[in-house]
Amino acid sequence: MTTAARPVPPDAVRGVPASGPRLQGVDVARAIALLGMIATHVGDVPDGVDWSDPSTWVAVAHGRSSSLFAVLAGVSIGLTSGRTRPPGPPLIGRVRARLAIRAVAVVGIGLLLMALGTPVYVILPTYGVLFLLAIPVLRVRARWLLALAGVCAVASPVAALAVLPLYAEAGMWEVQLGLVYPVITFLAYVLVGLAVARAGGLEARVTQVALLASGALVAVAAYVIGTVLAPVPADAPWASFPGVPYAPQGSTPAQALAQEFLSPRDHSSSVVDVVATAGVAVAVTALCCLLVDGRGRTVQRIAFPLVAVGAMPLSVYAFHLVVIAFLPDYPQSAAAWGWFAIGSVLFAMTWRTFLGRGPLERLLARLTGTVPLTR
Repeated sequence: MTTAARPVPPDAVRGVPASGPRLQGVDVARAIALLGMIATHVGDVPDGVDWSDPSTWVAVAHGRSSSLFAVLAGVSIGLTSGRTRPPGPPLIGRVRARLAIRAVAVVGIGLLLMALGTPVYVILPTYGVLFLLAIPVLRVRARWLLALAGVCAVASPVAALAVLPLYAEAGMWEVQLGLVYPVITFLAYVLVGLAVARAGGLEARVTQVALLASGALVAVAAYVIGTVLAPVPADAPWASFPGVPYAPQGSTPAQALAQEFLSPRDHSSSVVDVVATAGVAVAVTALCCLLVDGRGRTVQRIAFPLVAVGAMPLSVYAFHLVVIAFLPDYPQSAAAWGWFAIGSVLFAMTWRTFLGRGPLERLLARLTGTVPLTR
């Protein structure tokens, strides 16, 4: 079978073993994550999903968009560091150094975006820290990466509650640094994504279907278990805080423990939340690859708007926060999200068509290029 997909990007081939075409389905999945996060920022998305009320269904973007973004970070790290065959010394040292530079740059960009003072929780500082934490495990096998992800999932609610006293007097700036996006929780997502890339075969139909089915099955099973054993409290949408487990006043110790570990509430950092949203992310990634990669030029043209957005995630993410900062009033409506989505797509399509790599992606490439992969 032939494929019209683009070749592997240069930063994945200069000295680092990599095979197969560029996975544009990954770009599409990343665009979905970005547009979902933008929706939660400006789209006046309901706090929770009521399946009997279709108007609330857009609330699936809560929690799942950021977790998809993090899983795709792991996938991207894997795809650009050797896919199924990460290099050994000394080349792996250079790969790690480049990833460390990228991490520091992403943290710096995130802090600058936080300084804009928008009422948006900026994920980039946590994102950069996750890049740093991925450095020691670049050569770990897929099954052990999944085992480490499982450990992080189990530790997630404990760690989230353990650091809570540190934020007792925290303001908007401080809570964005490790509370709203807990590092242990999001490290689980990155490890799952890295495991998917290391397992290989994302471009193969059989693997795509297997990942789609297994991801969906894991997500459904986790949500069913959580809903049965730890139903979301009625006051959770307004009484809880993102990234922190919550149990209502008057809960028994058993009920509180169930909420801590088994709550299906979005952004609760519970084991069920982490496992379910990771399953959703894997399923979405596999579905996008199944629908887009190797499907010919017509599908490529149809998917190009989302591919363009997903190919420059840092630029699009920063772009929407800068726009929010300069608006006279904070936008909160479905129409506002529509305009942001259209603007993001048009910006990405135009830039990619005429200039190629996104502006911030180009900056990162220059910085990481100071460490050559070959001598």
